[in-house]
Amino acid sequence: MSRKKERRQKAILDQLSITPTMRVGRLAETLEVTTETIRRDLEELAGQGLIARTYGGAMLRQPMEPALSERHKELVEERAAIGRAAAPLLAGARVIMMGSGATTTQIARRIALEMNEVTVIAHSVSVAAALSVNPSIQVVMAPGLYHAGEGALHGAQTVRFLSDYSADWSVTGASAMSPLGPSDALIEAGDVYATMLRQSARHMVVADHSKFDRMATARYSDWGEIDVLVSDARPQGPLGRALQLAGVGVRLAVL
Repeated sequence: MSRKKERRQKAILDQLSITPTMRVGRLAETLEVTTETIRRDLEELAGQGLIARTYGGAMLRQPMEPALSERHKELVEERAAIGRAAAPLLAGARVIMMGSGATTTQIARRIALEMNEVTVIAHSVSVAAALSVNPSIQVVMAPGLYHAGEGALHGAQTVRFLSDYSADWSVTGASAMSPLGPSDALIEAGDVYATMLRQSARHMVVADHSKFDRMATARYSDWGEIDVLVSDARPQGPLGRALQLAGVGVRLAVL
């Protein structure tokens, strides 16, 4: 690769780090090159897994997520605030399906404090443990193949099991959120979350601002299937417009 191209592609990544979603024309204008040059660069960067192509442009891919044990140490206040904002929305539910992750674990802790006589269907060990402090909550644990890094069970057996149940709400996290919908870094988790959505009457996504304007491997839903997003900030730009067009309610957590 020539130094000129290397500098240009680094400049593209720098621009996307500031404005996570950009169109080809805007990048060409900013870097003072042709749109054809930008398209070739974007194809190469996408081939390296550094960006994801979108219609007419590109966005940054979400970096590989650390293990759940590490994520529990990050953005602790933001995730706790999301838990406080999300739990009241579940009032009146009798059956809830919950995905895995550091943020959903915070919601599980709030459910254990604020709700009684509810059944929660989970595939996450940390979610089940958080709920177990309230003896009135019935926890139904889905079977499957255990993923040590995520502390959760996935696979065909998990999906078949969940397909036999119905819920009032599903609550899922996201590794990334783009205008196309929420996505997860684990393909297996994406399959589980998509099944939870199919089996639930209403659907909640919980994720902090660091997941905005990113795309991960497995998109498990489009925004038209989601009722509410609970986050610590309001999405702007293309993501914000996509949520508005889809009629997704945005509940802001108070830090």
